[in-house]
Amino acid sequence: MAVPRLRRTAERNLQIAGIPPEGVVDGMFRSIARMLASFAKFPSINRETVARWIHYDGLENFTNALARGKGVLVATAHFGNWELSAFTHAWMTAPMHIVVRPLDNHRLDALVEHHRALSGNRIISKRDAARDILRALKSGEAVGILIDQNTAINEGVFVNFFAAKACAGTAFVKLAHHSGAAVVPGYALWSEKERSYILRFDPEIEMSGEVQQDTQRIQAHLEQVIRRNPDQYLWIHRRWKTRPPGEPPLY
Repeated sequence: MAVPRLRRTAERNLQIAGIPPEGVVDGMFRSIARMLASFAKFPSINRETVARWIHYDGLENFTNALARGKGVLVATAHFGNWELSAFTHAWMTAPMHIVVRPLDNHRLDALVEHHRALSGNRIISKRDAARDILRALKSGEAVGILIDQNTAINEGVFVNFFAAKACAGTAFVKLAHHSGAAVVPGYALWSEKERSYILRFDPEIEMSGEVQQDTQRIQAHLEQVIRRNPDQYLWIHRRWKTRPPGEPPLY
């Protein structure tokens, strides 16, 4: 069955990361359930109803970066409710571009893309994204990109991520270097106290122009925010699958 297999992957990831799994895995599945429930409600969310779902924290970090006129790369992850964050930001502020990997099931992919675009966001396919991303940034617009997935050695560099080396894609920082766009972390976290989501934009991450250093800086920031809410991270992805040459597999 899928759930036991995913649970085992999550537990192994937490072991690699050095995080006690008690409560985290169950919390992760509750987080996924909340995300799926909200996704089904996208057709009913609009400017009048969006405040029932989410509110901002740190919006000025995004708006100040956008005002520079060179575009904003929103560094996000499979953390909290990544679908709701971009969707509701479009209603609360303005539409943005989101980079997505098309689903293998074409019918399901069409349904998901339809829902994602209901608030005015523009979809960029990950398969051939660089040109469209650079065009959007040149126009001073924002582009949201998931930065937390494992990648092949020829597409990334190894960085310190929790307690092990992880291969992180370098395309994100290369786009930032090429365009001069600001890099701003953004993510929507569930608040049990408020019974709603908080869309947080953290302060801009400065780019040095050096690929390894900047990739490490972004991934280190991501690690920090996950550590504060580990039960809202998607631990079922094999984040440490690609290993440095000569190292044994971790899965």
